[in-house]
Amino acid sequence: MQISEINIYPIKSLKGIALNEAVVEKRGLRFDRRWMLTDRDGMFFTQREVPKMAAIAVRVDSGQLIVESESAGTLTIPFEPDRGSHQNVTVWQSDVAGVVYNGEVSEWFSDVLGRSCQLVLMPEKSHRHVSEKFDRGDDIVSFADGYPLLLIGEGSLANVNERLHDIYRDEEYGEKLPLPMNRFRPNLVVEGSDPFEEDNWSRIRVGEAIFWVVKPCARCVMTTVDQDRGDFDGKEPLKTIASFRMAKDVFPDTFGSFGQTANAVLFGENLIPENPGAMVRVGDEVQVLETRRAI
Repeated sequence: MQISEINIYPIKSLKGIALNEAVVEKRGLRFDRRWMLTDRDGMFFTQREVPKMAAIAVRVDSGQLIVESESAGTLTIPFEPDRGSHQNVTVWQSDVAGVVYNGEVSEWFSDVLGRSCQLVLMPEKSHRHVSEKFDRGDDIVSFADGYPLLLIGEGSLANVNERLHDIYRDEEYGEKLPLPMNRFRPNLVVEGSDPFEEDNWSRIRVGEAIFWVVKPCARCVMTTVDQDRGDFDGKEPLKTIASFRMAKDVFPDTFGSFGQTANAVLFGENLIPENPGAMVRVGDEVQVLETRRAI
């Protein structure tokens, strides 16, 4: 097994960036979800509410972000705002210290998205911990939903696409298949694993990096957003995945230990780094060091 994709999403819920290599930091891959859009009160929002966020492209270039929208062109954003104001912002149940980009930057996003919003940076001194249930004391995360990284096996997506093809082969939706991996916005994609083999992993090595495979990832309506168009695209693939990947089906005796509800729809695994500072690269071998149960 080896890594076939490495992706970061510098601004939460905007388009991702494919990399050949990345530095693993305590919060996740370098530059991943270190920025986030919120309303003026500091409440985060994502593609769940504003699917057109998916269509805004982001690049990282020499200490700055470059964002691009079809309607508004490009904008260059420094890694840190020149005259930023400090504000606590909310992402899920976390109250996080952030720095707000005032003026042109936040106005650009407000115009593109058609709603008053602001871009917020997570400064290095701001420590947002993962869920208390899995926090070993110093496990922190960026503005990602809950954990530093998300991993998915190519075999798992292939299995879902096969099921979708069987259902929709003679319908208009079948022309959209196979669905791409970007529907699920992983950081690491594994080539050569069996479908859903990652369910069994507890600890892995990727090149020189070691990760705790902390819990399966519960999926939501964001998986139904077409990541190229920035539009909702019906009920799939969430509907089909829910038909066989609810927590009560995958982990009937242990889903509660992962902090999951019985009907949570699972796809992919959340990771916490064990040796921050290591590099991961496309082509790195993936070694399973520990398993949750016999494979």
